[in-house]
Amino acid sequence: MPYSPQLLRYLEQELALPPESIAMALRQWQQQRGSLPIILWQYGLITLEQLDRIFEWLDQTRGDRLPTSS
Repeated sequence: MPYSPQLLRYLEQELALPPESIAMALRQWQQQRGSLPIILWQYGLITLEQLDRIFEWLDQTRGDRLPTSS
């Protein structure tokens, strides 16, 4: 699953990750095809708290896209 521009923007703007760190994590993700947030954490680019914030943000944005039953 390719990562959305919204996630990359969130990482850069909300978590203040340098673009170089995001680019390195994306290169690793392309090789491993794991979870980008986990890769960021494994390489020490984010803290466990930031990892939790990313997963909360992903849950919220995913929930925004789910259809609601009428």
